[in-house]
Amino acid sequence: MIIIIGGIVLIVLLIIGVVVSSNSERVLVEKRLAQYLDDDNMTSAERKAQNSPVADWVSKRVAKTSYGDKVARDLSRADMKFKVGEYFLLIVLSVLLLGLIAWFLGNRHPVSALIGGIIGLFAPGMYVKSQQKKRLQKFNDQLSDMLNLMVNGLRAGYSTMQAMEAISKELPAPISEEFRRVVQEMQIGIPMESALDNLLRRIPSEDLDFVVTAINVQREVGGNLSEILDNISFTIRERVRIKGEVRVLTSQVRTSGSVLSMIPFFLVLILWFLNQEYLMAVTKGGPIITAAIICVVLGLIFTSYFIMMKIADIEV
Repeated sequence: MIIIIGGIVLIVLLIIGVVVSSNSERVLVEKRLAQYLDDDNMTSAERKAQNSPVADWVSKRVAKTSYGDKVARDLSRADMKFKVGEYFLLIVLSVLLLGLIAWFLGNRHPVSALIGGIIGLFAPGMYVKSQQKKRLQKFNDQLSDMLNLMVNGLRAGYSTMQAMEAISKELPAPISEEFRRVVQEMQIGIPMESALDNLLRRIPSEDLDFVVTAINVQREVGGNLSEILDNISFTIRERVRIKGEVRVLTSQVRTSGSVLSMIPFFLVLILWFLNQEYLMAVTKGGPIITAAIICVVLGLIFTSYFIMMKIADIEV
């Protein structure tokens, strides 16, 4: 059994590695600029070189839908170099792999395979959400340094685009990557307002919204942009400092709420794979009593988690 599971894992990892490596071979600038080019201008050879047949088939059917747009936006916010079709294939592989492993570990019971499949279905989305959160937090922490560099560049005589280009070269990722993309969009003819709106769509930050609004207003009505950005930089710097202090003070509450809420689910999974008869004893009272017990337990867990997260959610 161990040899079979190991072989399946190696095959799936090999498939994922081929997909990721083929996707990462493309140059970053060409890949980001390609989404603004007309697909009709691409030759069939270029399409085949950029897309695998399965991923291309999936992308054609889901990429233009509202859900496909949402997935593409989430992947862009997480800075994951996957297309929509490749992401859906990754979910399918995750469901099959975890479902098969759970089926073997759970005495080949169909419910075990269902549990593994459900975990595999939500695992990629949870990872994408965590990457989005980390990247957004890192972007917000770098925003005050970006504003200081931009203010100094404007006072030195740089134009707004030259100041953004300096940001893309001087500062670390992820803020340098995002402003490099803004500069590239403007270089191919996209107006600055649209490029900044695209940046705000990729980075849903309230602090960035202040900066984009100030730049757009200044371009319409005029004024001293460096002084405006300097005042915004001071405000953002103080907000980041206060948010950091609040995050430290509420970290215990957030961690306790997450851990205590997940303990019952992990305990049920462990009991299911170790001693199914002991866990199924709860069903001896009949389906109505079993359903009532499950509803009460889930209601208490989610209510407690919501209350503890609400206590830790302090708006700055």
